[in-house]
Amino acid sequence: MNVLILTILIGLGSSVAGYLGSLTGLGGGFIIIPMLTLAFGVDIRYAIGTSLIAVIATSSGAAAAYVREGFSNIRIGMFLEIATTAGAVVGAFLALRLPTHAIAVIFGLVLMNSAYLSSRPQDESGRPQASDRFAVLLKMNGTYPTPHGPKSYGVRSVPAGFGLMAIAGVLSGLLGIGSGAVKVLAMDQAMRLPFKVSTATSNFMIGVTAAASAGIYLNKGYIDPVLTMPVVLGVLIGSMLGARHLFGVETRKLRTIFGAVIVVLAAQMIYSGLKGWIIK
Repeated sequence: MNVLILTILIGLGSSVAGYLGSLTGLGGGFIIIPMLTLAFGVDIRYAIGTSLIAVIATSSGAAAAYVREGFSNIRIGMFLEIATTAGAVVGAFLALRLPTHAIAVIFGLVLMNSAYLSSRPQDESGRPQASDRFAVLLKMNGTYPTPHGPKSYGVRSVPAGFGLMAIAGVLSGLLGIGSGAVKVLAMDQAMRLPFKVSTATSNFMIGVTAAASAGIYLNKGYIDPVLTMPVVLGVLIGSMLGARHLFGVETRKLRTIFGAVIVVLAAQMIYSGLKGWIIK
């Protein structure tokens, strides 16, 4: 396989990762890391570094469209980034000092539970729910577009969401996946945001979270420009296509896609963790 064909294949695979990552709010690293390591034999540390750069590209490609269309809640995203950024720096330092196989297995089991929780959608058809006192203080309530016009929503359990975001940041820096799954579920299940708002705000956030830990991988030499170039271009194209399709996708279908991707991600994490335990 020559360099041109290899570059094209990596770019196509990355486009799929960017599309799914943008549509579900997961980022794209959940496909990029196993694709690079299993299909192309890339060292896991370089795959993680490349994935973090790709997550930044996913966020850049989708976030602008989501903000323009009115799905992303910028105030919520900026507030929660305080937790995710701090967690990402901690996770990146831990990744250079601790074995990740045990954490990968635990993370996979948590994601399996998350897939189950995501199959139990919140009722988004009734009246706008009241925001709690933290959300009122921080003015987090907002609206999002629907085929019938803008729809209001409230925000609940801000402290719980903030704590989950710190965990998401640690996992992002440790595993290089953007941890959009934890972000989306924290906003959807804990903070009671509409699912499309959760996915759009997650896309807005994951780039900042990934940037916080990508600098550490860059400093250690684990980001290869030759490998990163086709991945970033592919992810950027895919994420922009995903952003265009979000408005027309039904919430139920979006949850189904999200749950299916979470199960695949969980299985891959558990497999990687068990493999790391067995092969030392």
